[in-house]
Amino acid sequence: MAVKVKGLSDNARKTAISELNARLADGLALGMAIKQAHWNVKGVNFIAVHELFDTVHANLQGHLDVMAERVQILDGVAIGTAEAVAEASTLKPYPTDLTKAADHIKAVCERMRDHGEKLRAAIDATDEAGDANTADIFTAASRTADKDLWFMESHLE
Repeated sequence: MAVKVKGLSDNARKTAISELNARLADGLALGMAIKQAHWNVKGVNFIAVHELFDTVHANLQGHLDVMAERVQILDGVAIGTAEAVAEASTLKPYPTDLTKAADHIKAVCERMRDHGEKLRAAIDATDEAGDANTADIFTAASRTADKDLWFMESHLE
């Protein structure tokens, strides 16, 4: 049985599903990049950076789960397979030859800034389409991404 959310136009629903799946692909790619950094980081501040990457990853995963569930609520299909993410993500591929903490932090931060910019665009797109609830999901994810970016960039000072 299809879920029918009342008060949303078909355009709002389709826009939201499209934006949610796009940000889901980027978020899943970002999560894999953060784990790549987490597993391979070395240096003087190893444990602090290693644990920070885990925290940032956990924060991101929580928002991605909400996005995927919202797709279902809107009667869409959440697309999150490795193959689909590899094809759909707009983030730069993460380098696999990094080891120094500062290099990993810079690489993750670059992708976090890109992800954050796209989350903000998704806020506007879904709000303009008439789905304030999905815009709110993107706002929460953006707020967390900005804070996590600040935490990571603070290690570079």
